[in-house]
Amino acid sequence: MRLFTLLLALLFVAFSTSAQNVSTVAGTVRDRATQEVLPGVSITLEGTEFGTATDAQGRYRLTGVPAGSYNLRATFVGYDPLIRANIALSTGNVNTLNLELNTVPQALGEVTVTANRAIRVATAETPLSVQRLTTEEIKSNPGGNFDISRVVQSLPGVGGGGSGGTAGFRNDIIIRGGAPNENVYYLDGIEVPVINHFSTQGSAGGPAGILNVSFIEDVTLSSSAFQARYDNALSAVLQFRQRDGNSERIQGNLRTSGTEVAATLEGPLTKNTTFLASARRSYLQLLFKLIDLPIRPDFYDFQFKTTTKLSDKTTLTTLGLGAIDHFEIVAPKNSSPEKEYVLRSNPTNDQWNYTVGVNLRHLVENGFVNVALSRTQLYNSADQFEYGFKGQEEYRKLGARANEIENKLRADVNKRVGRWQYSYGAVGQLVHYDNNLFNRLRSEVRDANGALLSPAVTVRFKTDLDFLRYGAFAQATRTYGAESRLTVSAGVRTDGTTALTEGYRFDRTLSPRVSLSYALRPTLNLNASLGRYFKIPPSTILGFRDEAGTLVNAGGRYIRSDHAVAGLEWLPGKATRFTLEGFYKKYANYPVSVRDGISLANLGGDFNAIGNEAVTSTGQGRAYGTEAFFQQKLSGKLFAIVSLTAFRSEFTGRDGIYKPSAWDSQFLGSALLGYQLGRGWEVGAKYRIGGGSPFTPYDEAASRASYQAVGTGVLDYSQLNTRRLGGFQQLDLRLDKKISLRRLSFDFYVDVQNALLTKPVSPPIYTFERTADNAGYRSTDGLAVRPDGGNAIPLLLGDNDALVVPTVGFIIEF
Repeated sequence: MRLFTLLLALLFVAFSTSAQNVSTVAGTVRDRATQEVLPGVSITLEGTEFGTATDAQGRYRLTGVPAGSYNLRATFVGYDPLIRANIALSTGNVNTLNLELNTVPQALGEVTVTANRAIRVATAETPLSVQRLTTEEIKSNPGGNFDISRVVQSLPGVGGGGSGGTAGFRNDIIIRGGAPNENVYYLDGIEVPVINHFSTQGSAGGPAGILNVSFIEDVTLSSSAFQARYDNALSAVLQFRQRDGNSERIQGNLRTSGTEVAATLEGPLTKNTTFLASARRSYLQLLFKLIDLPIRPDFYDFQFKTTTKLSDKTTLTTLGLGAIDHFEIVAPKNSSPEKEYVLRSNPTNDQWNYTVGVNLRHLVENGFVNVALSRTQLYNSADQFEYGFKGQEEYRKLGARANEIENKLRADVNKRVGRWQYSYGAVGQLVHYDNNLFNRLRSEVRDANGALLSPAVTVRFKTDLDFLRYGAFAQATRTYGAESRLTVSAGVRTDGTTALTEGYRFDRTLSPRVSLSYALRPTLNLNASLGRYFKIPPSTILGFRDEAGTLVNAGGRYIRSDHAVAGLEWLPGKATRFTLEGFYKKYANYPVSVRDGISLANLGGDFNAIGNEAVTSTGQGRAYGTEAFFQQKLSGKLFAIVSLTAFRSEFTGRDGIYKPSAWDSQFLGSALLGYQLGRGWEVGAKYRIGGGSPFTPYDEAASRASYQAVGTGVLDYSQLNTRRLGGFQQLDLRLDKKISLRRLSFDFYVDVQNALLTKPVSPPIYTFERTADNAGYRSTDGLAVRPDGGNAIPLLLGDNDALVVPTVGFIIEF
């Protein structure tokens, strides 16, 4: 109550004050290719008289700017102009905004071209299938809840929880029909394998992201044509660029909502060192308890960054992030006996993870050298008992204790000479993985006469594995023609490992790639790329041992994906961008389960581990489709994003027949609209829609016989993914009010997820009808249910609870 009273008082003061509160924006401008600072760059705030030029160190500073939203524009002769749209300048913080400019041939440097190319996000090396989000777009995204993983789902070709084969509350990033573990993530050039709380080991996803949006400068998504420097990516590369801490004074922000409280602090540590640090605590579990939602995600996370200017040419960056997670499912108060029984039988999950790294960047003639050293550790503990009989081993269905550690050293050289840009580098990794797993998958199935129809399936093993990974790459880019209309980029990389019997064979992982961009007109580009990419199987597969202790998957292969993409990019106005692309991805060496004969691409995603079994590298796959994207950056008071993707995703199992993958929703669409009402008010809406994902029906006989032993149904893989869920849709709304005082700023917001009360889409759950008091099962003859379930009453339990999730929160900057 005291906090509420204080907020009301501050709000009254904010509205009653007549003083003009002003803000400051400052930063550094660099050449993207060489990282050299650029003096003399013109910096202006569109629609105002505020402007300046960068000094000899590439720094700029605009002061006395009235608080509000602006488009910041950077222009320099010989470079593409750059617009950072809708930047929110507040009085609470000095707003730090670092910029990187791309060179452009003088032949295309006309005034009309300059105006339109200002929002182009593609680069010479990655001319297509690339999108970028700024920190302001992430913060104001309706339904995004400051969660980068969730906001990315608004981009073309990106599905997620509820629209791509996984539970609707998850953050799985499913891109162009590929599994979540086909993506890699880089934070300031350092690979970060885990970016979500409660991730699935061997895959990805989880209900909430780890990264603090207050650190982020921008996010770049490359869905294809990614450079040869990036290894282990089959579907996409996401690059998160963090800003530097304020070098002038200590400042920070406090953010709270219905789901979490987060605090961020930044400032100078020494004359040449700045820092950013944050901590966040979830009380999402309290919100879900209040609205009677069964999931209870409980987490902490921490993040830091320091930047030290060792000299004019050398910068040292350290970073770290970590999380502590606890997840369980609790039956709602008003659930049916059957639903309560099923929910109480779900696993309890405890995890912790961290990534720490250091990056040294040294400028050399015409370029720069990067050296990065990092360490990541993920510990995962999962326990599952029938009907929640925790600690009673006779009811145990799952027990897992897994630990994964990666130590990585990366080095690369990047230069530009004349029309040429080139880079080369190498990576070495030391990986440790251990696991102690018990998993009762199903009991034996017998007929009425006692004859065995199928044996019991129980996975039990311990493993401990240490192995090396290594690789090297080279990439070169050049412009051609008198007007430099054609840009061609080509690269090659190769990787090896000691975890596979023939992992030393570089010829098996040789991955060439080429892309081109041709300027049909100054505002219209034709882009295309062709490339081969490889990914090592997850450690859960590499470390699996049989009862004799043999690493049964050591004879496997790197998973391969060949991409062919072509498209058009049209820039009709200075704030408008439209792209149309077609893509085709061909997979080879995809893991196929020896036990079930199905591709692991058809397992979907949950909170268990994927790959703890014997597999063969015999699966094939394909994903193909078209996508359209329209973006209107802030122009006047309106900004908008619309994306549409139609695709198919299919994989083969032991039988060699292509069948829909777990991610084959076939259609994805999203629309985001924002409007600035004036006086600090802003309203936004986001609508997402997706086709129905496939699922596999239950084997009636096997499910009856096994249910009392394992508490779950048995899927009928002879009908793999022959059924489809209903379509997915969700409308999210958001209202913001920004208030600026002399040294403080406030952002009050109301965010409503699922405003249309759309029911969730998920496969039905097999169970038996239970008595009203939940003491046992009902039967057809009134007697106790027989061991083979012959007199039980089967029930397919659907999730029909439509929930709206309202969030009221505020951000204080000081």
